[in-house]
Amino acid sequence: MMKREQRETQSRRKNALTREAIIETSIAILDRDGEKGLTFQALSSRLETGAGAIYWHINDKDDLLAAACDAVLHPAIATIVDHESPAHAIRGLASSLFDLLDDHPWIGSTLTRFPTQIAMIRLLEHLGGHIRAVGVHQNQEWAAASTLLMYMLGVGSQNAANAQLAREQALERSHFLDEVASAWSQLSADQYPFVQSNAERMRTHDDRDDFLTGIDFILKGIIAAGIR
Repeated sequence: MMKREQRETQSRRKNALTREAIIETSIAILDRDGEKGLTFQALSSRLETGAGAIYWHINDKDDLLAAACDAVLHPAIATIVDHESPAHAIRGLASSLFDLLDDHPWIGSTLTRFPTQIAMIRLLEHLGGHIRAVGVHQNQEWAAASTLLMYMLGVGSQNAANAQLAREQALERSHFLDEVASAWSQLSADQYPFVQSNAERMRTHDDRDDFLTGIDFILKGIIAAGIR
C-alpha cells in the first residue's frame, strides 16, 4: 500500500512538472549563478522535486542549456522586423543579440559550443537570409554570414564577460575607464601614437555604439565586395 502511494505521488509530481517550468527555472539560475551554478541539485531544490522527475523531461545538462538558449533567443529573433533594408535588419539582429548577451552572458558560450542546436540554426538562418537578400554572391554567402556571426558572438560575449567581472568586483565603469584613459595619456606619443591619441576617447566611449559601428564596417565591406 505504501509503495503504491509513493508511486502515485511520484507520478503526480512528474505530471505537475513541465519542461517549460524546468527551462524557465534554469534560465533564472544561469542568469544569477552562471553555467557552473546550473546543477540538477540546484534545479531540484528550486523546483522542490527530485532529479528523477527532471530527467523525465530533460535528457542531460547539454539538452537543458540548448533549450534554455533557444527559449531566450527565439522570441527575440522572431520580433525583429525591419522593412527598410536587409542591412538594417542585420543591424537590428546584432543590436538585439548584444543586449541579450549582456542580460544572459551564458548564451554566447552555449551557442558556440553546440553549433547543431536549434538556437544556433535559427540565428544563422535569420542572418543568412538577410545576407542573401543584400545580394551577396552565392559563393561568398557563407563567408559573409560566418564573419558577421563570429563578430557578433565574440564581441558581444566579451562585453558581457567584462560587465559581469565589473559587477563581481564592484567596479564602476566610469572610474575604470578614467584609470585606463589616464594611464594611456601618460604613454610616449612617439612610441604609442595611436593609443596615446585615443586616451580621451576611452573615457566616454560606449561599448554598444562601438559594437554597432563594427557591424556597419563589416556590412559595408560585404556589400562592396559581394554584390552580384
